[in-house]
Amino acid sequence: MPETIQVLLDETRSFPPSAEFVEQANLSDPGIYDHANGDPVAFWEGWAGALDWVERWHTALEWNPPNAKWFLGGKLNACHNCVDRHLGGPRSAKRAIVWEGEPGDTREITYHELRDEVCRVANSLKELGVGKGDRVCLYMPMVPELAITMLACARIGAPHSVVFGGFSAESLWERINDLQAKLLVTADGGWRRGHIVPLKHIADQALAMGCPSIEKVLVMNRAGVPGTLTNGVPTPDYATGVWNEQIDVRWSDLVPRQPKECPCEPMDSEDLLFVLYTSGSTGKPKGIVHTTGGYLTQVLATTKWVFDLKEQDVFWCTADIGWVTGHSYVVYGPMANASTVVMYEGTPDTPDKDRFWRVIERHKVSVLYTAPTAIRTFMKWGAEYPDRCDLSSLRLLGTVGEPINPEAWIWYHETIGKRQCPVVDTWWQTETGAILITPMPGIVATKPGSATRPFPGIGAAIMDDGGHDVSADHIGRVRAGLRPAPVGGFLVLTRPWPAMTRGIYGDPQRFFDTYWARFPGRYFTGDGAKLDEDGYFWLLGRVDDVMLVAGHNISTMEVESALVDHPAVAEAAVIGRAHEIKGQAIAAFVIIRSSHVASEALTEELKSHVAAKIGPIARPDDVIVAAELPKTRSGKIMRRLLRDVAEGRALGDTTTLADPAVVAALKDKYEDKES
Repeated sequence: MPETIQVLLDETRSFPPSAEFVEQANLSDPGIYDHANGDPVAFWEGWAGALDWVERWHTALEWNPPNAKWFLGGKLNACHNCVDRHLGGPRSAKRAIVWEGEPGDTREITYHELRDEVCRVANSLKELGVGKGDRVCLYMPMVPELAITMLACARIGAPHSVVFGGFSAESLWERINDLQAKLLVTADGGWRRGHIVPLKHIADQALAMGCPSIEKVLVMNRAGVPGTLTNGVPTPDYATGVWNEQIDVRWSDLVPRQPKECPCEPMDSEDLLFVLYTSGSTGKPKGIVHTTGGYLTQVLATTKWVFDLKEQDVFWCTADIGWVTGHSYVVYGPMANASTVVMYEGTPDTPDKDRFWRVIERHKVSVLYTAPTAIRTFMKWGAEYPDRCDLSSLRLLGTVGEPINPEAWIWYHETIGKRQCPVVDTWWQTETGAILITPMPGIVATKPGSATRPFPGIGAAIMDDGGHDVSADHIGRVRAGLRPAPVGGFLVLTRPWPAMTRGIYGDPQRFFDTYWARFPGRYFTGDGAKLDEDGYFWLLGRVDDVMLVAGHNISTMEVESALVDHPAVAEAAVIGRAHEIKGQAIAAFVIIRSSHVASEALTEELKSHVAAKIGPIARPDDVIVAAELPKTRSGKIMRRLLRDVAEGRALGDTTTLADPAVVAALKDKYEDKES
C-alpha cells in the first residue's frame, strides 16, 4: 500500500530569531512548550485569568468527545473584555480602530469613543426588539460600524452572524434562515475597485425569497446617492435598494440619538457568541458555533504571543471581518489586548497596486497579517510597488489562509520585511477559532513553508490510512537528537482546546460525522500534513486535493511550491485529472511574471523543473499559462472548478468566486489546448 501522502519537497533553509528580537520578545523561553503541554488545562486557566469575569468558573474543562465545555460556571462579557476594561487610564485615549476607506477617507476611533459608539448601537438593537439570545445577521462593508455592531451584539448577549459583503442574495437568504435571525444589519453599499457593491439591493433580493424570522432591517449609509462625493470620489450609478417603511430603519435616524450607556449582559462561558458559516461539501453551508469564554481566552493568548504584540504596535490583519480571521484577529483578539487595529475597506490594487504598502506607510503599521494568495499576487505585480513606499515601521509579518510556498515566503521576508522581520506562518480553521500551529517568533527558527510547531497547550498528530499515529515515534526520535525521515498523513488534533467549535448550528450529527467519526476521540482537520526531520509541521492542503498518481499520493501544495520556485512563475494551482493509465495525471495552471513570456519551451521547462525539484513522479502532464486563477472572495483557489475544467465537466457552483468569468476563460483555453 502506498504512503498516506508522499513526502517529496525538501526545504532546508532556516531563519532563527535574531538576538535583538529575542531580547524584546513577549515569549523567549523554550520551556513554555513542556510547561503548557504538561498540564494544558492549567495553562489555559492561566490565560482565562487574564480576562475580567463576573463570576469565576468552578470547572475548567468538561470533555465528553466530541463535546467540550470550558470554564463551566464562569460568567463574563466579551464586549466588556474588548472595550470597557481598557478604560479609566491612558488606554482610554488610545486608538482602537484606524480605518481607511477605498476612496481614501479615514477615521480614527479611541477606546473611549468605541465604548460610546458600541453602547449607542447596543441600545438601538434593544429598541428594535433584540434581546439576549436573539440572533442578528450582519451584511456590511468593511467599515468600523461592522466591528462596532459585533461588539454591541456581544454586549447585550445577542449572537451575531456576519455574512461577507460580497456574497449573493441566495447565500444571504440561506444563512438568515438557517440561523432564524431576528434582525438584519446592512448598508446601502460599500466600495470595491472604484465601484459600489449594492448591499441593500442584494439584501432586498434575499428577503424577497422569504426570510420570515426577520423583523427589522437596520440600514447604514456608506455609499450615498449617485453623485455624492466621498473624499472627492463621486458615487457611481448603481442599483439602490427599495425602501420598505414596514421593516427598514435608517441608522442615521436611530443610532445617534441613543444614550452612551448600556450595561453589559453577564454571559455564561458556554453561551453562544457567534455563528459563522463556511462552505460544506454537500453544498449546504455549515454554521460553525463559537461560545464566549473559551474563544475569548484563546484569541487573547494567540494574538499576544504569535504576533508579539506590544502596547505601541499598530496591527493590520488584512482579512475581511466576514471571515473567521477577521473575527479573531481584527476584532476580538486584538481588542481583548487593547491593540490599535487597522481596517481597510477596499482592494489592494485600487487606485494602484501599491495600495497596501501606502496603507502601511501612512499608518505606520508594525505587524502585518495577510494571505499567501495576496503575497503571490504581489509577487506577480513586482517589487516596484512596495519599493515605492516606506515600510520601515514593520517589525513582524504573518501569513494565514492556506500553506505558503517557500518562494513566496522568501519574497515576503526579503521584499516586504527587508530580512529584518520574523515571518509567522499560521495554521488554523474557522472551526478551531484561533491559531493552532505557528512559530513562536522569539523561540522557533522558521523554515519557509512550514507552520513549525503547535501553539503551547495544543495537541496535534499525524495519522495514516489505517488510523495509526505515525507522529508519536517520529517526535520521540527528534527529541532523542535523531533526524528521522519525514512522514506524511492526516492532521488531527488530540486534545480539546478552548476556542474549538462547539458544533454545527442545528446539526449535531453532521458535526460528528464531519470531524470526529474518522478517528475516534480525535478531531480530523481534513488537511494533509507532514513532519520533517526536526519535528516541524508542514501543511499540505486539503486531503480532498491530494492526487493519486500511479499509486503515489502527492500533495498539490508540494507541486505548486516547486512551480513557484521557478523564476518565471508568480502563482500556481495544481489538480489531479482522470487518467486511464496512472489513475490521475497532474495538471498545473500557472500565472507567469510580467518579466517572462509564455511559450511552449517555457511549459516544457516548468515540467522539467518540477521533476528535478521533487522527482519524476510529480512531473505535470499539463501546464496551462493563465491570466488569473479562480478564487473565492477570501482569496482561496477553487481547485474543484479547475478539476471540472481539466476533465471537461460542466462547471459547478461559481457563486462564491470573486470573478466567475475567470474560470470560464480557463475552460475555453484548456479546450483550445486539447483540440
